[in-house]
Amino acid sequence: MKSFGPVRAVDGVSFTVEAGSVTGYLGPNGAGKTTTLRCLLGLVAPDSGRALVGGRPYASLTAPLTEVGAVLEATSFHPGRTARNHLRILCTAAGLPQSRADEALAQVGLADAAGKRVLGFSLGMRQRLALAAALLGRPRVYILDEPANGLDPAGIEWLRGFLRHLAHEQGAAVLVSSHVLSEVEQTVDNVVIIARGRLVRQGTLTELTSNGRSVVRVGAVNAAELGPALETAGGAVERVEDGLLRVRGLTAEEVGRIALDRRVALRELVEERTDLQKVFLDLTEER
Repeated sequence: MKSFGPVRAVDGVSFTVEAGSVTGYLGPNGAGKTTTLRCLLGLVAPDSGRALVGGRPYASLTAPLTEVGAVLEATSFHPGRTARNHLRILCTAAGLPQSRADEALAQVGLADAAGKRVLGFSLGMRQRLALAAALLGRPRVYILDEPANGLDPAGIEWLRGFLRHLAHEQGAAVLVSSHVLSEVEQTVDNVVIIARGRLVRQGTLTELTSNGRSVVRVGAVNAAELGPALETAGGAVERVEDGLLRVRGLTAEEVGRIALDRRVALRELVEERTDLQKVFLDLTEER
């Protein structure tokens, strides 16, 4: 728990980010996302509870840059330094070889800008530079606050693939907060949603969208015959209106096969899925 005066910013939020996965941390503005991440990184002391990285508080890590890569904001750069020199200073402080600066810049697509001063960088370039700093120590945990801010569509697509590469191919645990829900839905494996500082839902992306199952909307010429057949096959059938059914527990392919076997003509066969944005709004708009 963490309060600032009378405002309780985080209250009883508890979750785990597993290695080899990308976890999206979502909530409206002011929900407590950044406060949570700052607690994880030892920048804010919680009033109660613990925030641990690999079972230890961040402050107890002996070589934090090699264990945790963090991006909280893309503004903490000296404007007169070049991108390369900014990273070299971090390497010196962390006891890392200077060569890691150029390697990390290449990883984030800034190799050609290594000798340029940060003063002339766009917000998207600053975001990439912040991510390069997080990569320097080749950590196994990444904590990223709104890393897509300022990126153009190509940059967002690159970031999506890069985060999944870190998790799925390098085995890292990646925690990313974002308000770009359409991108989160294409990136993450797990989702944690908070509102007003409290946890309201967590689970895999599949669990949160349609509870792991799709809903099939089917328009049938003879719905009275098709409905019982779908129920016999294990489907939960809701009769929406004359000739229109909504079916849970069966795929569109299974529904179509049953209709064919019964020789029931279909006017419509659509597999619906609840997208992450709808789930998010349903869970947070009343809180």
